[in-house]
Amino acid sequence: MPKKKTTADQGQAWADAQRRHRLSAAHVQMARELGLNPKKLGKIDNHRQEPWKAPLPQFIEDLYARRFGRPTPRTAAPNQDSPPAGAEGG
Repeated sequence: MPKKKTTADQGQAWADAQRRHRLSAAHVQMARELGLNPKKLGKIDNHRQEPWKAPLPQFIEDLYARRFGRPTPRTAAPNQDSPPAGAEGG
């Protein structure tokens, strides 16, 4: 039986996709809410070779606005790079 993907594996896949396709955290959040697959973003992000395609960040924004009727997510996902509130580095 195939091994079930954990949330850590999915988070790592999104982090890799963010780095590879130069997406902001907001674009990653929008893509996740849309249900996009991080491994398939390379097919969508091909605007240099296929000029009729929009750049990936713009494509995600347009798709999100069409689907949810608002330009950005209502609440931003917590930044995984920053320490939790109240944590002191001393």
